[in-house]
Amino acid sequence: MADVITYREAVAEGIAREMRRDASVVCLGEDIAAAGGVFKTTVGLRAEFGPERVWDTPISEQAIVGAAMGAAMTGMRPVAEIMFSDFLACCWDYLANEIPKVRYMTGGQVTVPLVVRTANGGGLGFGAQHSQATENWALTVPGLKIAAPATPADVIGMMAAAIRSDDPVVFFEHKALLATKGAPPPPGHVVELGRAAVVREGADVTLVALASTVPLALKAADVLSGEGIEAEVVDLRCLVPLDAAAVLDSVRGTSRLLTVEENPYQGGWGATVVSIVADEGFGLLDAPVRRVAAECVPLPFADALEEQVIPTVDKVVTAVRGLAAY
Repeated sequence: MADVITYREAVAEGIAREMRRDASVVCLGEDIAAAGGVFKTTVGLRAEFGPERVWDTPISEQAIVGAAMGAAMTGMRPVAEIMFSDFLACCWDYLANEIPKVRYMTGGQVTVPLVVRTANGGGLGFGAQHSQATENWALTVPGLKIAAPATPADVIGMMAAAIRSDDPVVFFEHKALLATKGAPPPPGHVVELGRAAVVREGADVTLVALASTVPLALKAADVLSGEGIEAEVVDLRCLVPLDAAAVLDSVRGTSRLLTVEENPYQGGWGATVVSIVADEGFGLLDAPVRRVAAECVPLPFADALEEQVIPTVDKVVTAVRGLAAY
């Protein structure tokens, strides 16, 4: 394999590794087969595994996720693509009301081992209906695992864990990260779901980030370092399972916490993280917990306006300065 791999190539590689390993893994979605996916994240899968295992579907999110649910309940491990995460709303009954409840309602007799992959997030000027970060939608539903990798290696490792999971996983692939590059992981690479990573060490403040906000937090940390403030950056990787212990461990060392999330402030995942820290680690804190999140408005199409709504390096730097001076 090449010295570097892009995030979008890592998606196809991660799926291919599992399809080679397990004949019960199949892929379905709109334009994923011959076209290689609208974001080119399934290139090569049809050629290697054929039409028996890589299926193009009609333009119906309900059909895609409904078929995946049935396949999963009867012994397959489907990987279903919903083209934009905004369109999860079109199959929300399956995703929120059917799939996560089967294992519980059958007393464990039936599992639904499926992955719903989807392109998530803003920053590319795709407008209000194609730019939302919707992890917080899924976070409200007990029974779903939620993965959101920030690097190509994590895409591959977390895809392996997601496909092998006996519980349903919503796998968010961030559109703004697709062209980013990183070292490819070794064969057999698996990243356990629910295991956060400290991607930068620091003693002054903890920045908790996810997906696209990880590189953003790292850039902010570089700026802050020039001012004598050393930020520790924690990449959550997953929202369910949530690695609260890793966050608390970091805050134990820094005594300050800022979450950086692309979800809207209202009901965003950062609210859950800060509430856990306030509840279980209040004595560790030397300053209030703070959140940098998206504004509670539909996402504008224009770049300059979109930047006003979603987190930026400047917004993070400004928030950390205030925390450091508290």
